[in-house]
Amino acid sequence: MSQTVPEKSTVAPSVAEGKKAPDFTLLDQNGTKVKLSKFKGKNVVLYFYPKDHTPGCTTQACAFRNTWNEGKFAEVNAVIIGICPDDVESHSKFALKFLLPFKLLSDPEHAVAEKYGAWGEKVQYGKRTMGIIRSTFLIDEKGIIKKIFPKVKVDGHAEEVLAAFKTD
Repeated sequence: MSQTVPEKSTVAPSVAEGKKAPDFTLLDQNGTKVKLSKFKGKNVVLYFYPKDHTPGCTTQACAFRNTWNEGKFAEVNAVIIGICPDDVESHSKFALKFLLPFKLLSDPEHAVAEKYGAWGEKVQYGKRTMGIIRSTFLIDEKGIIKKIFPKVKVDGHAEEVLAAFKTD
C-alpha cells in the first residue's frame, strides 16, 4: 500500500493574498490568446488542474460548470479560467464533451503554473514527480489576489469558491 506524501508547492513570495496577480497570456481551447489583465473589472476564479479527461479534473470542471449555469458566478461578477499543461486540442475536446462554458488555457511549459506556485513535487503511488498542484486563486476586479486555495479538494470546491466571493 502506498503512502501519500504532502505535495510541496513552489509559491513565489510575490503571489500572496492582497498582492497583484501576475499577468500572463496563454491560448484557450479555441486557440485564442487570453491575457489575464483583460479581465479587470471582473472577479476571476483562476484554477489550476492536472489533466483534462481525468476523474478528479472532470468532477471539478463540471462542478464549476453547474454553478456557472445556475448563474451563481454571474451574481458575483466572476469569470472562471482553468489552466493545465494539456494542449489546445485536448482542452477543446474536454470543453466540448462536458459543455464547459468557461476558458481553459494551455500552459504546456507550466510557466504560469510555476509563477503561481501551482507546479511542484507530488507523490503518487510511491513515485515522486513534478506536476500541477491543484489550486485556485480568487482575483478581484482590480487584479488583486483576494484568496488562495492551495492543495484543493475537489468535492465542494465550487461552492467554497463562491462563498469566498460573497464574504468580505
